[in-house]
Amino acid sequence: MVTYLDAAMAPLRNTGQIRLYDEEGFVGMRKACDLTARCLDELVTMVAPGVTTEAIDRFVFEFGMDHGALPATLNYRGYTKSSCTSINHVVCHGIPDSKPLKDGDIVNIDVTYILDGWHGDSSRMYPVGTIKRAAERLLEVTYECLMRGIAAIKPGARTGAIGAAIQTYAEAERCSVVRDFCGHGVGRLFHDAPNILHYGSASEGVEMRPGMIFTVEPMINLGRPHVKVLSDGWTAVTRDRSLSAQYEHTIGVTETGCEIFTLSPKNLDRPGLRA
Repeated sequence: MVTYLDAAMAPLRNTGQIRLYDEEGFVGMRKACDLTARCLDELVTMVAPGVTTEAIDRFVFEFGMDHGALPATLNYRGYTKSSCTSINHVVCHGIPDSKPLKDGDIVNIDVTYILDGWHGDSSRMYPVGTIKRAAERLLEVTYECLMRGIAAIKPGARTGAIGAAIQTYAEAERCSVVRDFCGHGVGRLFHDAPNILHYGSASEGVEMRPGMIFTVEPMINLGRPHVKVLSDGWTAVTRDRSLSAQYEHTIGVTETGCEIFTLSPKNLDRPGLRA
């Protein structure tokens, strides 16, 4: 049975219970998530052909340090980088390296900062130079999946409504939804209950209640949904090498709907795409 508890009374570990945060928690999350969004804004002008993902990762680390925040991925379960950079057919958890980005690439940059104990988690897709129409369409579909999933968030609904909205739209656009990874609770912990699936039925999942905080982060493929993890233990790629895209926001459930904590201050939530 699913149980909910006051986040202020919960231990700092994932117990499987769902934390309900108060206004103080929402204030903390706004600050952490705003910093993450501002970092992602700064990367818009940095992402270009010839730039390495290692240089991007270094910027993420230094930006965080300059603002009193620590990248949550750094040394997380042995991961040694400050961000994840997933290029083309990499679904998620791509490891920054010295290989330069090429014209026509698409790259997801995933950043989570810990600020005053709160985790701000978000990612965006960035086109590198001029991309093909098929890649641009995938970015458009994936962003729309994210926003349709978020539109389903309200008290009393079940988390399955998020996945149902995403899956319905993605498949109508002849794309597929990755099943192997999901959104998650976030706040004082990097990964917490509940899991947020990006497919399924509106009648499934746990009831959404005010005070819940979690990510919505659909991974959408141009080809089939199947993925595999490479020998490094992190990098997940599409089995058919089709392009994959992902956008992510951190969301708080309110009394009347939801609040998106990681919106871009500069309205750059979908860099490189037409408004």
